[in-house]
Amino acid sequence: MKRTTKLISMTFLLVLILGLTAYAVPVGAQGVTLRYANWNVGTAEENNLQRQLVAAYMEANPGVTIEFVDMSGDGRWDEKLTNYAAQGELPDVWMADNTPYYVQSGWAADLSELVTDDADWADVPQVLKDAVTYSGTVLGVPTAQFVMGYFVNQDLFEAANLDAPQYGISADDFFAAVTPLTNVQQGVLGLHEMEPILGWYSSTQDSNLRWFSFDGTHMNYNSAAFKGAVAKALEMRPHTWQGLSDEQKTAFKSQGPWELFLNQESGAVWEGGWAVPGFAQNATFNWDFVGIPGGNQAMVADILVVSATTADLAATYDFAKWMSFSSAGYAKEAELAAAASAVPTRMPVAVNAASIDLYMSFVGERPGLRAALENLDNSLVESLAKIVPGYINARWEGKPGIDVGENLDVNMGFVFGNIAAGSFKFEDLSAQLEEFANKILDDAAAALSS
Repeated sequence: MKRTTKLISMTFLLVLILGLTAYAVPVGAQGVTLRYANWNVGTAEENNLQRQLVAAYMEANPGVTIEFVDMSGDGRWDEKLTNYAAQGELPDVWMADNTPYYVQSGWAADLSELVTDDADWADVPQVLKDAVTYSGTVLGVPTAQFVMGYFVNQDLFEAANLDAPQYGISADDFFAAVTPLTNVQQGVLGLHEMEPILGWYSSTQDSNLRWFSFDGTHMNYNSAAFKGAVAKALEMRPHTWQGLSDEQKTAFKSQGPWELFLNQESGAVWEGGWAVPGFAQNATFNWDFVGIPGGNQAMVADILVVSATTADLAATYDFAKWMSFSSAGYAKEAELAAAASAVPTRMPVAVNAASIDLYMSFVGERPGLRAALENLDNSLVESLAKIVPGYINARWEGKPGIDVGENLDVNMGFVFGNIAAGSFKFEDLSAQLEEFANKILDDAAAALSS
């Protein structure tokens, strides 16, 4: 849905309410150069919103220069940072893909005192504060949060004389709503894919479980709730792209599941808030956010780490805050987005009525999306790889000593990605997977605290 002039006018009004003048106050430091590494800044030629936000900070703080660190080349993000650390050249601020690694390496500055009396920090949802806190110490700042869950095409349900799911619907009612929408001959599916069910379903069956069966300490792959998630995903397969034969796919315009929703060929798509700008600008139908059935949502969080070796911690924190949870920084980003006839790439991190209204002014009034933004503390954090020691191996990369047909010594990701292949029964492997994963988590937690 296109934004209207009225919505843009409201945006500028809300920007003023949030206090745009706040970002014109320079930090105390003069002649400071900070090195910044992030994967969301694009190229100088693109000059995207994030680069413009950096430029706005330097304009407001003429004593500070921000230099972008070259993170191109081969290797994982954390490997490149390790190379910089070995040269004594860690960036002053960087986007975190594996915060426990940085904490264990001693790279992350303690920001606890700096955030304590920060008014904007008070508006950061607790679930995000917890994501950057280790043993009571704040060792990073959340720079973005995106709700994740099901978005629904309301028009598609109405055309089929069905009630579209709404935020708060139960899991049983959600599946009962989407399954009758499937009409393969007419090129319509109830859901776009089956695998997301593995992430959220067990939390609706056992309130002690979070994303992908994590309970805050361990994975619960052998629990009845997670086995139920596997069973439900398999049950729903005929209503997803994975359930289509090659011949059946010819009835669809889409060449893959990623195209189904905007092509109006699926009633519900599992997506993150980063997709909202595309929906707001390109969808030709009414849509809203349902999240996780039961009245919740997953959350994807991006995290900035401030280097423990930065020369001026106060100045570095001020910049990191601007790029993360600063209400003034977010208001400036909204101003830049409005000037570009775009939608802010992030949802607010300091969340209050004004910042929610500001964000909603760009995307239209979506009751489910608003309800989710007002309910963030109950979110299931999906970004466990960024914050939980050992999670990457416990979920994807670890090899528990399992052969699947001709595939020898497969990793965890292979198992979860092939539950519908028919080459194994998940319940035959679940106990072994859980024991293996939890030893990894226990060992990683012990290493971090040692």
